[in-house]
Amino acid sequence: MAIFSKSNVPQFTVDVYQNEYLPEGGREVNAIATVTSTGGGTIGSAVGAPHLYSAAEGPDAAVAIMVDCSGSMDYPPTKMRGARDATAAAIDAVRDGVHFAVIGGTHVAKEVYPGGGRLAVAGPQTRAQAKEALRKLSSGGGTAIGTWLRLADRLLASADIGASAVRHGILLTDGRNEHESPEDLRASLDACAGRFTCDARGVGTDWEVKEVTGIASALLGSADIVADPAGLSADFTQMMEAAMGKEVADVSLRLWTPMGVEIMFVKQVAPTVEELTDRRTEAGPRAGDYPTGSWGDESRDYHVCVRVPGAELGQEMLAARVSLVVPAADGTVQTLSQGLVKAVWTDDMAASTSINPQVAHYTGQAELAQVIQQGLDARKSGDFDGATAKLGRAVQLASASGNEDTAKLLSKVVDVVDATTGTVRLKARVAEADEMTLETRSTKTVRVKK
Repeated sequence: MAIFSKSNVPQFTVDVYQNEYLPEGGREVNAIATVTSTGGGTIGSAVGAPHLYSAAEGPDAAVAIMVDCSGSMDYPPTKMRGARDATAAAIDAVRDGVHFAVIGGTHVAKEVYPGGGRLAVAGPQTRAQAKEALRKLSSGGGTAIGTWLRLADRLLASADIGASAVRHGILLTDGRNEHESPEDLRASLDACAGRFTCDARGVGTDWEVKEVTGIASALLGSADIVADPAGLSADFTQMMEAAMGKEVADVSLRLWTPMGVEIMFVKQVAPTVEELTDRRTEAGPRAGDYPTGSWGDESRDYHVCVRVPGAELGQEMLAARVSLVVPAADGTVQTLSQGLVKAVWTDDMAASTSINPQVAHYTGQAELAQVIQQGLDARKSGDFDGATAKLGRAVQLASASGNEDTAKLLSKVVDVVDATTGTVRLKARVAEADEMTLETRSTKTVRVKK
């Protein structure tokens, strides 16, 4: 397990990639903002970048593991055994001093460990007690994921840690959310959003992809499929180690725009595509915050598109300012780093018609995620011509961008005749796990080839 000392405090940088030149009458400005968080003193930290913690403090954290215990987890029995083993492995990966709890989920949510509406503090004794409590986990009952999330929220909120501490959930399910309405689940997600982040996993092939990915999206976590229960322990360990690497919570991307500038969209484009435009909260005159969740030692890319007022040739303007902010203890916000998006009007056709490689790449990656979803939906509805066209375009985009992982997943759903032109044939038979894996991972992107 990775060790994160209290001296490893994160620093943030923002690098903006764009073609700032517009032709006469041009109004749309696109930019990719690469946000990088690095440990204090590590290679890549910006000189003078603000530290979030003093060396004596270090971040606190609390985690809640939600395990599906519904009746279907016993079919086959390897699922329940795999879930118990995976949860035990995740508990082993919780670092000393972190608050944690285990929740058993059916049509109700039950505290498995430690109980009493509280969290335990990780150490050799509490980890052993938690793993002993897992032996009592058995399957039976329905599935109401919203109740699991609300219990996790209550427990995580009760942790005696700072308001800005990392609070994280890990959720495992094997079935559809059949014992509460979609509206109830949405209400639970709305209530939990911004209070903790959550990774979600579907085990087997009897769960609903859009439900699991929707949970992860709403709570700014990752989603994936573990088709074989034997793979759960490795996946849970990796998830928990990633959670233990998060050092600062509640980071927002703040976008300030001058008077007259219209925001077209804001989306995360790496490591996954995540639409953020509708998640804006106002943050003062002409400024809005877009949530990004918790950060460790990592880098993410964001695509910002704005529409600026018309201007004369030779004029230039600041089209937007991109900042990373976190709440401060005194109720204000701390700016971690920022970058500028510019617009310059020119009659140089070569300059104004050039597309920035980062912008072009991520525009293609966003389209790739979209056409995979559209192609799979068309296939399910019996529109095989539409499915062939969309999935063919996906193959073409994956090939052109070097997204080899997605290309491999696509090849299990279609026979590729010519990747360059996107010529494909739908496979007559597709394993359900292969189709679900493609759908679940469709939003994963790759960075621009160097």
